[in-house]
Amino acid sequence: MNPSGSSNSPQSNPPKREPAGRGFNWWWIYLFILTFLLFPLFSNIFSSGEEITWQKFERDILPRKAVEKIVVVNNEKAEIYIKKEFANDSAFKDVLKPAFGKGESPGPHYIISIGSVESFERKLDEAEKNFSADERINVSYVKKTNWTWGILSWVLPFLLLFALWNFLLRRSGGMGGGVGGTSIFNFGKSTATLIEKQKSNITFDDVAGLEEAEMEVREIVDFLKNPETFTKLGAKIPRGVMLVGPPGTGKTLLAKAVAGEAQVPFFSISGSEFVEMFVGVGASRVRDLFKQAKEKAPCIVFIDEIDAIGRSRGKGAFLSGANDERESTLNQLLTEMDGFGTNSGVIVLAATNRADMLDPALLRPGRFDRHIYLELPNMKEREEIFKVHMRPLIMDDTIDIHFLAGQTPGFSGADIANICNESALIAARKKREKIGRDDFLDAIDRVVAGLEKKSKIISPEEKKIIAYHEAGHALVSWLLSRVDPLVKVSIIPRGKSLGAAWYLPEEKQLRSETTFTEHLCATLGGRAAEDIIFGEVSSGALDDLEKVTREAYMMVTYYGFNKKIGNISFYDSTGQRDMGIQKPYSEETGKLIDEEVRKLVGEAYERTKGILQQNKESLQKIAELLLRKEIIFKDDLESILGKRPETSVKKS
Repeated sequence: MNPSGSSNSPQSNPPKREPAGRGFNWWWIYLFILTFLLFPLFSNIFSSGEEITWQKFERDILPRKAVEKIVVVNNEKAEIYIKKEFANDSAFKDVLKPAFGKGESPGPHYIISIGSVESFERKLDEAEKNFSADERINVSYVKKTNWTWGILSWVLPFLLLFALWNFLLRRSGGMGGGVGGTSIFNFGKSTATLIEKQKSNITFDDVAGLEEAEMEVREIVDFLKNPETFTKLGAKIPRGVMLVGPPGTGKTLLAKAVAGEAQVPFFSISGSEFVEMFVGVGASRVRDLFKQAKEKAPCIVFIDEIDAIGRSRGKGAFLSGANDERESTLNQLLTEMDGFGTNSGVIVLAATNRADMLDPALLRPGRFDRHIYLELPNMKEREEIFKVHMRPLIMDDTIDIHFLAGQTPGFSGADIANICNESALIAARKKREKIGRDDFLDAIDRVVAGLEKKSKIISPEEKKIIAYHEAGHALVSWLLSRVDPLVKVSIIPRGKSLGAAWYLPEEKQLRSETTFTEHLCATLGGRAAEDIIFGEVSSGALDDLEKVTREAYMMVTYYGFNKKIGNISFYDSTGQRDMGIQKPYSEETGKLIDEEVRKLVGEAYERTKGILQQNKESLQKIAELLLRKEIIFKDDLESILGKRPETSVKKS
């Protein structure tokens, strides 16, 4: 039961909060520190002189006696300073002009790279040999350390590491999604996805086939909308609602519909998201989830697949160890659900298809007060589900929803949604403008048995064996009245099967011992036909033997259909007994069960062979028809076998 379309409940939205004032921006501090560190570097760049050679210095500058002083820095370069009285001289006008403002540049004005101090001094002495003592240039030697680069050489690696670390944390936090993410600093935060009330557009109109379940949860919606109606009479709203049912029956959809109808925030999380490799993370996430829920109250917390953390404590403890992280998470969940008030506005919805494995403390009143069981839809409910999923489809007039609902017994809402989608894909593949009845029937076959594999290479001998195998199923099931009605038989490979007999199960709540026995015979019909016609059996009955073995053991150990075992059932509906550790019966009883199962299957097989021996001619006709047409239907079987015998049931 997936949603198709959307609708919003008419409810006034509360006024939006004004955004909170922004905090102090630390980026301004970072910018100031960076500027402080880089300022000496930029100042040196702007004040540095022109790079020249010794030849130019000796030819153009030194003879004019314009040099005020020379400073040899670190024995690597000579910084030359020009006298200020040469500011109007055209030769030095450019170098004496400051980079900013007016006046003269303080220098250095020229820079010469020297090979060595001895060589520089020797050249300078030779150039000044005609200078008087007062005209000789004053040369000084200094050691300068660029502390800006020194600091950056230490700070820059740490800044790069910090930037890389921050980038990795943001990536890991963004991958988590939900509320809180999963970065290294917030493993204990909840990863639940928050759906605000403005975005919850799924309502009960989008849910079909769950009338009884809708009535159960409407009280929750009414309480979240008008809590005074209940509290003034002293009533308490259930703290938790457990949705139990087979996969695809609409548990998650029903929870979203409750949130959409109530127009409240909706926290959605899977039970497996509480489990983490670090100790204590699951319990911490549970605490954080309920903390956020209380801040958003009234709201709904939905935990899907709660059996991931809600299994019975102590079960198999000696195998997994006493200090079990999952049990710690469950203990925290039990504490949180028992710790907030009944009318606090936080309601927990949980879904599972394995309720028999849940801990009894989790299911007791006061935690999950209400249990809602969702079953596979009946025919009327399937019609409603088809109507929901057919809304966006473009179909022709051949579509009969009642017929399609009758062809899909035992299908869940998710299966029906898949059929509708597959029918649209099949019609589009055939270049049709509208979806027809045949497209839906092909989609049902596709969902049940898989895609046709007409290109699969099958030898004539194998094809003959498959035809007689399927003919055996068809003949026995036709002659035994308690077997489900046969729809068609095919020897076209689909999925993993090489052939199939299609039945239309009747929607019955009870099955008698005779029904079970005749179903065993029909399932063994394929192997018995191979034995009669070819004198040996093949491996094609593997799936049939698996079904027969399972049903035979169920008849003996669960339903009490065996006289020697008696009216005893070893079935555990609570799921509290660990069958892998201790069997609920003795070794003698186990041997007796195995003997009775073999006897039951052997009798069914002999009965099946007897039926086929008596109708061997009809078996050959059905197999030959299958070899010619590959697919035969109910009408083809009626032309060979006549009308199917009616089921005779005694009325009490």
